[in-house]
Amino acid sequence: MFTGRPDDVDVSLTGIRYLGLAGTVLLVIGGRLGGALPTADLDATPASVARGPHGLVILACWLVGTGLQAYAWWSGRDRTPSVRWVLVTAALWTLPFLLAPPMGSRDVYSYVCQGEMFRHGIDPYHHGVNALPCTWIDTVSMNWRDTVTPYGPLFILIAAAAVAVGASLAGAIFMLRLAALAGIVAVAVALPPLARRCGIPPQRALWLALAGPLAGAHLLAAPHNDAVMLGLAVVALALIVRSGARTSWLLPAGALLGLAISVKLTALVIVPFAILAAGPLRRAAVTIGGGAAAALVTLTVASGLGWGWIPATGVGTSLIQFTSPPTAVGMTLTYLGKTVHPGFDAVPVVRALAVVLLAATLVHLWWRAYRAADRTRAALHGAALALAATVLLAPVLHPWYLLWPLTLLAATTRRTTAIMAATVVCAFSVLPDGGGLARFVKFPGAPIATVLLAVLLVMAIRRRTGSAQPTPEPATSS
Repeated sequence: MFTGRPDDVDVSLTGIRYLGLAGTVLLVIGGRLGGALPTADLDATPASVARGPHGLVILACWLVGTGLQAYAWWSGRDRTPSVRWVLVTAALWTLPFLLAPPMGSRDVYSYVCQGEMFRHGIDPYHHGVNALPCTWIDTVSMNWRDTVTPYGPLFILIAAAAVAVGASLAGAIFMLRLAALAGIVAVAVALPPLARRCGIPPQRALWLALAGPLAGAHLLAAPHNDAVMLGLAVVALALIVRSGARTSWLLPAGALLGLAISVKLTALVIVPFAILAAGPLRRAAVTIGGGAAAALVTLTVASGLGWGWIPATGVGTSLIQFTSPPTAVGMTLTYLGKTVHPGFDAVPVVRALAVVLLAATLVHLWWRAYRAADRTRAALHGAALALAATVLLAPVLHPWYLLWPLTLLAATTRRTTAIMAATVVCAFSVLPDGGGLARFVKFPGAPIATVLLAVLLVMAIRRRTGSAQPTPEPATSS
């Protein structure tokens, strides 16, 4: 039991550190036995994985390992003694994934093939990896072989460099992991200034952002390009916080945001809040907006890829999974509607309404931050909430997307229970080979998710209404 005495603190922290490390070891073992291996069966289901060689061991390692990491992460959220302790612990939990097989997703094989396409002069915004065909085409999921890439030109250049330097599939994957690690290190360096500006202990912010159950297995082992986007965006915001409204700081901050956008268009939602956080609006809009636009245009033109990457960002919407709240609602309405008309499909309409709601939410968040007494702090928190809204209302939601808002919420608020709980749930939703319940259990998954959303919405409204009620004054005797 934690009583607050120094000896108890040491024992508790030691237990947290090595409990999470044990989780990492189990996840790596599960990945080696049944991760997203190049030779894995692309048509495997959770049931077939369980029945296959080492199936129960794979599932046990993955579930227990995720559980240990999640428990240790949750337990340590308000106990971390220092930034140094957090960084050492996060490194112990994360670095073993550098040498693990890909796990939790097969996206990295698409990354490698897209990089090879670029090196052969084929535009990945107009052709799928089948067009080369890619040397490692057999490793890419069948659903994505004829699909164009939704990523920006900077990431295509990174993928091409990884293929060139790595000189093999394993080498290219390792180079992409180094790029992801660079993004993680950038977050580690730049998040403390944001946390201090918002009154959050830096060690707590770093713990939430870097030690969660999605960080090692998905950002680094997978590896996903979200790490690069987050690293660039967080460094840009840190420059703005420390700039004192100096143009010499704001221009490079804008350029970094432009580079983040050129990895994933998602980073665009941060820009209006970054401008608001920087000081006088007109000058900030010119410097940050101009820096972002200049970096984006220069990179796009210099790469020779053109602007085809912007419309290509919507290709992922072909994926229909109930992990996305709008998609879950649309799927549920579709199941109901098909009892009347076989061709009924509510998913496109609900998704379109969600985009409209997202736009309105972003405007509301920006205006609320604009009216705040401390604009900089409100704008940083507004950027975190904007990313949360983007994740919740987007047509597709993968587990690692939660790291977008989690990273900034960790540095801007102590009210992180909901995002942490969602992170833990999502960490359990994917298996080491990249499969999961969302892919194979559309029904009753979508109706269950819709009911859960409705319950959470009612609870949130009641809580908000209750907090808005005036506190009755105590009765006084006459």
